[in-house]
This record gives sequence, C-alpha cells and structure tokens, in this order.
Amino acid sequence: MELPFAESWKIKMVEPLRKSTRQEREQWIKEANYNLFQLKSDQVYIDCLTDSGTGAMSDRQWAAMMMGDESYAGSSSFFMLKDTITRITGFEYVIPTHQGRAAENVLFSHLVTPGAIVPGNSHFDTTKGHIESRKAFAVDCTVDEAKDTQLEVPFKGNVDPVKLEKVLAENADKVPFIIVTITNNTAGGQPVSMENLRQVRAIADKYGKRVIFDSARFVENAYFIRTREEGYGDKTIKEICKEMFSYADGMTMSSKKDGLVNMGGFIATRHEDWYEGAKRFCIPFEGYLTYGGMNGRDMAALAVGLDENTELDNIETRIRQVQYLAARLDEFGIPYQRPVGGHAIFVDADKVLDQIPKEEFPAQTLAIELYLEAGIRGCEIGYILADRDPVTRENRFGGLDLLRLCIARRVYTNNHMDVIAVALKNVFDRRHEITRGVKIVWETELMRHFTVKLERL
Repeated sequence: MELPFAESWKIKMVEPLRKSTRQEREQWIKEANYNLFQLKSDQVYIDCLTDSGTGAMSDRQWAAMMMGDESYAGSSSFFMLKDTITRITGFEYVIPTHQGRAAENVLFSHLVTPGAIVPGNSHFDTTKGHIESRKAFAVDCTVDEAKDTQLEVPFKGNVDPVKLEKVLAENADKVPFIIVTITNNTAGGQPVSMENLRQVRAIADKYGKRVIFDSARFVENAYFIRTREEGYGDKTIKEICKEMFSYADGMTMSSKKDGLVNMGGFIATRHEDWYEGAKRFCIPFEGYLTYGGMNGRDMAALAVGLDENTELDNIETRIRQVQYLAARLDEFGIPYQRPVGGHAIFVDADKVLDQIPKEEFPAQTLAIELYLEAGIRGCEIGYILADRDPVTRENRFGGLDLLRLCIARRVYTNNHMDVIAVALKNVFDRRHEITRGVKIVWETELMRHFTVKLERL
C-alpha cells in the first residue's frame, strides 16, 4: 500500500486561536464598514485574507536572523542574499526593498512615464496602481481561457501572444516593457508555461522590448511547470527557475510570498542601465543600496527562505494543502477557478450568488457571509479591486468576480482546511436566500479595496 502524503516539516511552536460568536462578528464587520481589511486580527478565526507575509519561518531562518549583519553599508547579509538571488535567477544586479510594491515603485519610477502602455497578464492591484498613478495604461493580454472558471486548462495564466503582438504592433513606441506575473494572481493563481515565456521573449525581441517578471510566486509557477508541462518532470525546481528567468530582463519580488518571510522584497536585473536608473530612486524611497528597506536579519532570513522554498519537498507540501481544500470543495459542488492554483482557492462568486447583480459586488458579499458564518476572513479579487476606469471613472465589470481564500505557508493544518470547506458549504447551501449585496459609500481613487467603506443593501 502506498503511504499517504504528509507535510515535509514538523510543528515546533504554536499560536492560540480564538473563536467568536455570530453576534460578535456581526458587530465587528459592521464597525469595519463591511471591509474585511478593516477587521482586527483577533476578530478572525482562520485568516485567508492573504498569503503575503503570513507564513511561518523555519528553524534555519530564525537561526539566520541571529547572524544578521545590521551594518548600514556593505552588510554581509546583503551579499548573502544577493548571491542566493543570483544563483537562483541568474540576475547579477540586486536592490533590496521593504516589499513588492516598493520594488515596483522604485523600478517603475525609472521606467514608466505618462502615456506609457504596459502590456501583461492580469496586472495585480499594486502593479496596475503604480502604472495608473503615473498616468500610464495597463493592458491585459491574458488568454481568454482564464475567463471561464470551469474550464480545465493547465496554464490559464498565460499571455496571449496574439493580443500582446497587437499591442506592440500598434503602440511599440509607447511600451517601456512587458510584464508577466508568475503565477497570475488576478486570474486565479494560475501558472504561466515555459513555452509561453519563450513566446513572450520572442515577441519582445522582435520589437526590441524588455520583459519583467512579477515574481511573488515564481516557485509555485516552477512547480506547475514541473508537474504539468512536458519535458520538466525530471528537472529540479531550481533548474526550472533558472530557465524561467533566462527569458526575462528583470524581476520585482514580494518576498512575503515565495521568499517565506514576513517582510521584504527586491528588484533584480541583468541590465546595468536598469540598475543604475533604479538606484536613483532606491536611496530616497527605501534606503541605502545594501539594505533598501530591510534589516540585515531579514535579508539573512530571506536568503535561507529562497533556498528552502526552491526545493521540491517544501513547495509540494504547500501546493498539496491547497489541492486538499479544492478537493473538499469539489465534494460540495462549489465552483472555483479551475484547475486550482498554488496559493489560494478563487471561488466564482458570480456563480454562487447568481441573484446578486454585479453592481452589488457578489464576491465582497460572499466574503462577508463567510466571515459571519465562521470567522473566516477572505479577500475579494473582483469588481471592487478592479477600481474605476481612469478615463471614464466607471466601475470596471469586465473581469472575474472572485472570493480569494489564501492559504498561509506552513501555518494551518488540513483540519483548518476542513473548517473552511464546511463553512463555505453552509453559505453555499443557503445561497438563494442571499439576494442583496453591498454598495460603496466611500472610496479612494486607486486601490480602493483596502480602505473602501460599504453598506449592506
């Protein structure tokens, strides 16, 4: 008999969780203006808001922190981190930042100018925000298969080569770079194939453009290439990562995801001119070049985390837990973006709450209902997150409306996955009783989902 799958680690330290009553949760979510970002963490039982910075570090990472070099300039921890990044990605030039959006801010300050057009695959909220705040335009070139959540396609995160070439053929002089998000978060945590990365590289070369990878979950992407793409089943995760980055000119990284740390990020590139341009913004925005917004101890922990997570045992444990939750939802017939991605379940709220019009934000309504049911905090990746069109100021309803349930790395057990699944089933069973959603009563211009104020209808 084949042995069942088990985690590649054992638990060494625990943190108590507090359950709450439905009455308490009704009061708390009302005080939070029905925005789950505004809840206090002790008002949450199982937190699936994000996998960003919420993971558990290993004993090796904690040990590395004790050896962190806090020198303002020339920190040995920086050089340890730089060497690790170069070994995994092949990129020679590295600038540390305090997180991924800081990396975007520094690099885009050098590269993005008003009127620029930045094509890519479903730019994430901060990426789009940093582009649009500079009076430039993010153009989504994701494959159409991503729009059908029930379609089983292995690489739904891919860039559509035809769409990308059309943008470049019509606007090449306005395109500073192409961006590819691996994995494609907004489309449901969907991976990008190696073949697609080669296609993007070829189109970029044809038009003389450079390519940036938004790399927050690049290890998960490598795992899916290994398990879903022909020719990679015998490759190590590190070998696959090296090949992926060979098709890029640079990367931005939120290390709070696949770097297995609670805070940190970086820019890495093979081009000295990008490095020199970004340096001008790193020092005033983030800090000196050898710490750039990070402590020495955090850089040391990140170096170890990148090394650990690019080993098969660790990343497989992570993805198998997400797949376990997906299998439970399959038992209950709950629709989500298929096939399941690496870091979260993306429930198709339009299919669950089909009586609620898009103007009343079904995914946000579903997130509220799940919190009221069991104290589980998810995140809307949909019509609220999409913001308004920067020109017409109309709500953008063209994409998917998803409830994202992120799974923190090395934090919860499969028992917690069972609680999430059954709580969602309970909401799903009474979905036809939920006939009204929410309305916006206050919002900011960009990235409104973090601070938006809502009322229930």
